Amino acid sequence: MADNDRSAPVLSLSALGKDYAAPVLDDVSIVLNAGEVLALTGENGAGKSTLSKIVCGLVQPTRGQMLLDGKPFQPASRRDAERLGVRMVMQELGLVTTLSVAENLLLDRLPNKTGWIRKAKLHELAARQLAKIGMENIDPATPVARLGIGQQQMVEIARNLQDDTRVLVLDEPTAMLTPRETSHLFEQIELLKARGVAIVYVSHRLEELQRIADRVAVLRDGKLVDVRAMAGVRESELVQRMVGRAVHEHEGRARRVAGPVLLSARGLGRAQMVRDVDIDLRAGEIMGLAGLVGSGRTELVRLLFGADRADRGEISLHDPKSGAEPVQRVRKGWRSPMQAIRAGIGLVTEDRKSQGLLLTQSIRVNATLSDLGAISHAGWLQRAKERSIARQLVELLRIRSRSIEQPVATLSGGNQQKVVFARWLHRECKVLLLDEPTRGVDVGARADLYAELDRMTDAGKALLMVSSDLRELMAMCDRIGVMSAGKLVAVFERGEWSEQSLLAAAFSDATGRPAAASSTTPVPDSNPAQPATAETP
Repeated sequence: MADNDRSAPVLSLSALGKDYAAPVLDDVSIVLNAGEVLALTGENGAGKSTLSKIVCGLVQPTRGQMLLDGKPFQPASRRDAERLGVRMVMQELGLVTTLSVAENLLLDRLPNKTGWIRKAKLHELAARQLAKIGMENIDPATPVARLGIGQQQMVEIARNLQDDTRVLVLDEPTAMLTPRETSHLFEQIELLKARGVAIVYVSHRLEELQRIADRVAVLRDGKLVDVRAMAGVRESELVQRMVGRAVHEHEGRARRVAGPVLLSARGLGRAQMVRDVDIDLRAGEIMGLAGLVGSGRTELVRLLFGADRADRGEISLHDPKSGAEPVQRVRKGWRSPMQAIRAGIGLVTEDRKSQGLLLTQSIRVNATLSDLGAISHAGWLQRAKERSIARQLVELLRIRSRSIEQPVATLSGGNQQKVVFARWLHRECKVLLLDEPTRGVDVGARADLYAELDRMTDAGKALLMVSSDLRELMAMCDRIGVMSAGKLVAVFERGEWSEQSLLAAAFSDATGRPAAASSTTPVPDSNPAQPATAETP
């Protein structure tokens, strides 16, 4: 496309609407121009995903029309949209994990000769796609199942960066990426813009929108409430338009007063993934856990929950009323998640869809599943009590739903995450482990979850929060530990850290010394994907 055509309309949406039991999208009209990034933001449940899926042929609109290059555009499927150059990188990964990276990248156009796949050509083409996003270090022959979640996200992005792309929809593309991977993605976006590709960028990370977007469109309750140039827009303005209420920030908060140790680990390790970690989790405080992808953050949390078995070290459970001596000590950690749950430990997993929720079941079932004993008598479920508790949890966490019988698969990402939180509130656990608890969650839902974390610490719970977002950790935590190469290399108290000091520790080697060339090369996430772990006793 010539430079003088870059501002021409590529995609026009006129009075689009979508109804299920009630309207979820109503009278949305937007024009997307060539060579621009339109940020699409709003709370979870505002209609962003529905609108994106309509554009990409995954959902059919109830009313309204779309034009692509001035011609009627009515894709009946994702394949229809892709044939016309409209592609989408979805928040839920669509990779076939049993196939290789190369096979996933070129699944719909495998190079072949007389019906036989040309492996050398396949790997050559795949390597070119990976190079576009700075992932040359990934072997195209690697099975996708062996990649970490962040690397899988990059493969999903690379799969959609095709030469014939006219419109590219990116749904929370950086939610699972490291800063380095995010920079590579932004470089690729600039190249796509120069080619005249129109990009819809869906994200809750407002600082990213200010960095990459030309215009921003805000949805609230299924309606388009604002479209404006991104330049000069303050975060507070966007938040106000998105949620319709003030959202309180936690920057500059005082350190909570820590109570006694509730859970401790000494010399805890598993092969080279977690290497002899000592850690104490105290009542009434949040400890953060930072580090690069592959640093051992998630692996440590899984050991503390019994999802993986340690091969050395021990975990101790303490009673705050009985002094310093532990009331329970387990060599090589918990034998299973059930043992950890019975000890009063809960886990909000990194991947709520595959490891945290029963997607086809209702909010009622998911919210009360962690403690069936509390809603049963003599082996029989007490339905009235189950419904009453579920309604209380929905109200407490402001879960947006039609009823407690709504399947969680039909909820927005933020409301699904609230259901996971509800499960552990029902269980009344003493220690809660949180692995990327606000990934893919909008600012309004995030504020609700933060408020719940505050209530839990006020009640004397001990929380461990893993997050790739340093701003989140610095806002919410009282201490922040940093993992590198499987080791806990540093622990900072509130008031002692800075973003620079946390990053320096993350890029250090396992002894805490700065790693050679670590400013440009993060630790790779080469560990095999872990099996799904149900969050139920």
